[in-house]
Amino acid sequence: MSDDNYKITKRLLRIMRRAEESVGQSSINALTSIDLFIAFQNEKDGALGEVASKVNVDLEKLATKRDEELEQVNNYNLFNEKVSSEVLTVFEAAYEYMRRYNQVFLNEGNVLKALIRESNVINQHVSDQDKKLLLTLGTSSRDMITYLGDYQFPPIRDLNIQSVEHVDQHDLIMFVRNEFSQEWSNTIEQGLSMNQKTIYVAYDDFGQLIGFAAYDIFEGKKGYIGPIGVTSSNRIEGVGYALLHYCLRDMKEIGYAYVVIGGAGPIEFFEKACRAVVIPSPYTTNGV
Repeated sequence: MSDDNYKITKRLLRIMRRAEESVGQSSINALTSIDLFIAFQNEKDGALGEVASKVNVDLEKLATKRDEELEQVNNYNLFNEKVSSEVLTVFEAAYEYMRRYNQVFLNEGNVLKALIRESNVINQHVSDQDKKLLLTLGTSSRDMITYLGDYQFPPIRDLNIQSVEHVDQHDLIMFVRNEFSQEWSNTIEQGLSMNQKTIYVAYDDFGQLIGFAAYDIFEGKKGYIGPIGVTSSNRIEGVGYALLHYCLRDMKEIGYAYVVIGGAGPIEFFEKACRAVVIPSPYTTNGV
């Protein structure tokens, strides 16, 4: 497994460093998947804060099971401590999830999903109900909300972004279908058929489509941004940030006080980009 070409979100890095602190606090001389899991449960920001409040796992009891996975320890360049073989397995799976979802940053959802599905120790000591809750709340796309009432729009890079009325509609539909999904393509096509002017697209310096964003078109929901997508090779260039703010600017001018960002996958991106917060889920330990 090579991780040299990938970036890690700041939240995941914080969780990893917190997990490392457990190594010096016990007689175990290597980081385990249990240390990672406990660090996840102690994270209070974003969706993980909600997860920690609803999952009923005895962390102290779980910590006593660390030695169950220490048959072999390894060096791993993402950590300052030696790690168990199971941690390596977890990160291999996490990177595979990241690639499957065509993501650029390894995030906390990737690693948490891998912990739940790949760690034998976690599977043995966490109930099926709690694992289902963890997957539902901690690893899935979530709706987020941001307040526009006093929002101060930041400077945006001078990028080639245009309204949909200046775009070849067939090219846009095929771009979304090929780069993202049939479902998103259908949503864009529906918006175009309604003669909506609430879709923006971004081009690179060679005139190639590299991203899009839309609002008020998904299932006719008003005050709702989505879908929004940027090709993987352009996701650290500020394109998504610019597209998002084109939509937010329009929506504030329309008069929306609050905006919902539908199915936000990169939660940390939207937290930083526009102060969005995760909308609490109605799920409880008895209701999943």
